[in-house]
Amino acid sequence: MTLIDGGVCAAKGFTASGIHCGIRANRTKRDISLIYSEKNASCAAVYTTNLVKGAPLVVTKENLADGYAQAVICNSGNANTCNSNGIEIAKQMCDLVAKGLSIDPDDVVVASTGVIGQKLSIDPIKAGLPELIAQLSKDGNANAAEGIMTTDTFKKEIAVKFTVDGKECTIGGMAKGSGMIHPNMATMLVFITTDVAISPAMLQVALSSDIANTFNMVSVDGDTSTNDMVTVLANGMAGNTPITDQGEAFNEFMKALNTITVGLCRMIAGDGEGATKLLECVVTGAADLCTAKTVAKSIICSSLLKAAMFGADANWGRVLCAIGYSGADVDVNKIDVAFKSSKGTVEVCKNGAGIDFSEKKAKEVLLEKEIDILVNLNSGSFSATAWGCDLTYDYVKINGDYRT
Repeated sequence: MTLIDGGVCAAKGFTASGIHCGIRANRTKRDISLIYSEKNASCAAVYTTNLVKGAPLVVTKENLADGYAQAVICNSGNANTCNSNGIEIAKQMCDLVAKGLSIDPDDVVVASTGVIGQKLSIDPIKAGLPELIAQLSKDGNANAAEGIMTTDTFKKEIAVKFTVDGKECTIGGMAKGSGMIHPNMATMLVFITTDVAISPAMLQVALSSDIANTFNMVSVDGDTSTNDMVTVLANGMAGNTPITDQGEAFNEFMKALNTITVGLCRMIAGDGEGATKLLECVVTGAADLCTAKTVAKSIICSSLLKAAMFGADANWGRVLCAIGYSGADVDVNKIDVAFKSSKGTVEVCKNGAGIDFSEKKAKEVLLEKEIDILVNLNSGSFSATAWGCDLTYDYVKINGDYRT
């Protein structure tokens, strides 16, 4: 498996674009993106568990009832959520894309992100769509990735090449996600494209099983968004024998998909609103997978632990505290904790009790941009990983006036 450039355009048959159409007042920021497959594609999706759902999710779910899609349109700057005409606007977006690309409106995935509760006008979208379609290209992935950003500070893209049935295949993705990020799918917008031939049913199996250990293990601030989802389009242009069941080919596809999703998880967590550090919590030695995941999530969601990481304070007691209230059945007298970064590793807790360590060394370790929180429960062979970020002053600044 090889990392390559190209994002959502890396796979055969996919083009993309992103422009400023006028949804945002700031003309320097792109605010609408389009992804197009020259062939109709198998499509799978997962959606936010928030009971308040954006209108685009409702429309997309209806459109994907047959398991196929050919285009994705996504705007930023307005979430099209809690609006009386939200469904109408989302459907109009699909109709406009379908007319411009000569495809069926039911084959369009529609998404929106931004401020909740403000009406979204179709006028700038309608006016900008001809340019958006005209700019579709194999080099349009970067503009598309930019067009879905809100408080993100950088574009999130990744792609890899791999082999299925002797055929070279490609999968790529782009994401937005910086705030309102919390486990229990979905808590960000992620669009993944691949030229693998796979049935809609198996594509859904692959995505649903993958997110349990990837996107559902990311938390920035404990808020589960109203709008977000993950979609995968697979147009089959790689020419492999279609994957219709479990087996070696499916396993190879799953490995490639997981490479994409883990890569995007790390980018999303590291770009949390106001964040200065990516936190990766690795829990080992658990009695079962549920325990490992519960512990990892609880640690990564702890506001006190996140604040300590911001201050480069090796306050390992906050790790144990988070484990203690997680609800997981663990023997606290067996827990080991260490912090790790490019500056080395410092062990801070053994068998549930503090041990002597160099505060100077710990400070050096925790001042780095990427911090691993290593927890060994010493009670079994199961493990899990969760991703998050530190909690900084800027998080409050960003969200104090997000709407205004």
